[in-house]
Amino acid sequence: MSTGTARDVPSRLEGTLRRFERWRQTRDGRSRIPERLWASAVKAVARYGLHPTARALHLDYYSLKKRVEFAGRERRDRRTASAGGREREAGTTFVELPAPASGASSECILEMEDPRGAKMRIHLKGTPAPDLVGLS
Repeated sequence: MSTGTARDVPSRLEGTLRRFERWRQTRDGRSRIPERLWASAVKAVARYGLHPTARALHLDYYSLKKRVEFAGRERRDRRTASAGGREREAGTTFVELPAPASGASSECILEMEDPRGAKMRIHLKGTPAPDLVGLS
């Protein structure tokens, strides 16, 4: 079993490791890791990967993984906001269809697909064709 010597740490990650070690030596009891240290660990993940970074900095893998995922969501949200909100998260919207006006039997199939490939298919039997532009 490896003990994780200094030779296992990439040279560019050594500065971050020294900051973590300095904080660990001066912290009070079981205080939380400061956000600036977490931010440097998250940046390191982009370059070295999640497991190697967690191992080198002696961090909990899953805690670091959550921070990386959260940072990715924040970055995506900022891009969306700066793009004027054009990109929307996939969601579900209820669409009410009007009741049939007559007893005439008809059939309608409506298929829609968004740019990311999500598909929706509506198969209507026994109702007149609704206003498809309004429905979509």
